[in-house]
Amino acid sequence: MKQFEHPAPSALDSPYSTAVGRKIRDKAKALVPLLRKNAGDGEKLGALTAESLKALTDIGAFKLSLPTDFGGHALGARDVVEIVSEIGRGDGAAGWMVFVAGGLRNVLAFPEQAVQEIFAGSEDWIGPLAAGASVFATKVGSARRVDGGWMVSGSWHFGSGCKHAQWMVVGVEYETGPGMVGRAIAVLKASQVEIIDNWHVMGMKATSSNSLTVREEQFVPDQRFMDLAEFPLRMDETRQRYQGLASKFDGRGLMLLTNLTHLSIVLGMARGALETYIDMARKQQPFNLPYPRVADMASTQICAAKAYAMIKLAETTVHSAADLLDRHAIDGIEISAEQEQAMMMENVYAAHTLDSAVGTLQLSIGSATANENNAIQRFVRDIRVAMLHGTVRLDPTAEIFGRQLMGIAPFPMFAGGLPDRGPPPAG
Repeated sequence: MKQFEHPAPSALDSPYSTAVGRKIRDKAKALVPLLRKNAGDGEKLGALTAESLKALTDIGAFKLSLPTDFGGHALGARDVVEIVSEIGRGDGAAGWMVFVAGGLRNVLAFPEQAVQEIFAGSEDWIGPLAAGASVFATKVGSARRVDGGWMVSGSWHFGSGCKHAQWMVVGVEYETGPGMVGRAIAVLKASQVEIIDNWHVMGMKATSSNSLTVREEQFVPDQRFMDLAEFPLRMDETRQRYQGLASKFDGRGLMLLTNLTHLSIVLGMARGALETYIDMARKQQPFNLPYPRVADMASTQICAAKAYAMIKLAETTVHSAADLLDRHAIDGIEISAEQEQAMMMENVYAAHTLDSAVGTLQLSIGSATANENNAIQRFVRDIRVAMLHGTVRLDPTAEIFGRQLMGIAPFPMFAGGLPDRGPPPAG
């Protein structure tokens, strides 16, 4: 399977692209046929197939931003987005699992004892080592203090990768004093958590984004429990503790990298949809027009050209933002709040244009895409579900940035999910 060819010149290699990153990117590109072949089976499983999971593990896809201290590649933003977009070109759910694995860097903020415990024996682990659920959500679990740690219970939603992970990172609420509550992150072993069979959705079915529950309290030692108020400082300390570009991003840089990785999955799926569209158009005969092939129809040519332009514009947005993040990380320059909000707006808008482009491709090529084995219908569904994620909702993002444009103090990114400390909620 070849990526569609076009006469337009390709962009020059980024100065922030590395030999290691390009090697993994090329390996990811070679996996596209396998990932696309297995995507349907993954949807039925509600998780990646064993073959896809092993193939991604073998190329190092789950250790892209992990420090070299733990066998990772410590890659920067440009390398990560190029690799993830290639994986998304094969299967959006596979790209999402690589996205999930990137969240493992948050674990590095925990005390050294916890980090060593979590990474012990991880060299042979197949798939993402940890999954997160409801860390920044409005509704989280609960924790109470005991000798040496915390007793944790509750339910959490959208635990992407939970069927593949060894550790679960969840959000909890706990009493900080009489009538006062705080928010924290707890890391549990997968064996302490029950996976609920409720990920029955229209797209991204193979991401195992199930809900999790702990019905009977489970013990979490102090070293695997962290108040969210401490998290930014602890993350900042990792910039000095670990080597490699991946460890040099500031807090806003990490937030933007997370956003860019999300967009890169959508970008890859849009590329995959256009490839499939061109391949189908070259083979099919129109239903109600006298052309030998659908590809000979002017409407098909116009649709393909417009979709290509939208994809290239989104690609330019992703690559330029990734380069900016890498440059700031290398030079030790902090990302300003104004930069963060502007870049977030640009990224989210670009992703939504891709949703529109792929939907138009499906409508143009017709009913053959309704077949559940057709890649376009899967890309359409997976992109739509990816765009439902709270961090890439267009109107809320536009409101946050629009307030800045109007000279009004903007809301923080997770204003609804990180309440200030105060009395416990009633009831």
